[in-house]
Amino acid sequence: MTMPRRRPGRPRRDETRPTREVVLTAATALFAERGFDAVGLREVAAAAGVDVATVAHHTGTKAALYDACFARVFAAEREVLTAAAEQARAAVDAGPEAALRALHELVDVFVDFLEDRPETTALWLRRWLEPQRHAELDERYSEPLYRLVGQLLTAAAAAGALDEPTPHITVRSLVWATHGHVVALAAGAPGARERREFRTFVHRMLDGLYGPPAP
Repeated sequence: MTMPRRRPGRPRRDETRPTREVVLTAATALFAERGFDAVGLREVAAAAGVDVATVAHHTGTKAALYDACFARVFAAEREVLTAAAEQARAAVDAGPEAALRALHELVDVFVDFLEDRPETTALWLRRWLEPQRHAELDERYSEPLYRLVGQLLTAAAAAGALDEPTPHITVRSLVWATHGHVVALAAGAPGARERREFRTFVHRMLDGLYGPPAP
């Protein structure tokens, strides 16, 4: 049987992954690069190697597709952070030193995640350029992770493992610092050295906040 020929210039779809995942991967990259308004469903379809009807079938409207891109990166981030936060919570009762080590590990997990998936930072930065638009995305896909870590810091403070009067400020500051680090890497900062130095900086920051006072 003769197979239909692929149209010239049309990318070949990755047949090893479900179509919806291929579409979301392509859409995430485009939204991260250009923002919501500058991306059309036909562009997503072309990038994914499918027709526009297939995009609409799997994700619906462009707004629904945009939401699905955030939901996808949120699910991946939540998985790694939840596991790290559970380990950190288990360390709280072991005392301040164990709690601080666990926080180092938790932050390292977050840094690794964003370094490995820089489109997550780019996607959020595009969204935050217009803070009044799509604000519901923050409540669904950002605030739950802020609360997860904030509640961990609150529990550690209640157990006497550290002193943290404003956990929401600490979490927000660490998140923004890490996003800034990822932007620096994307802009061409020396990779291995930048990654090593940033981890050292974050550990020093945590030690300054929660470590024992200097003699």
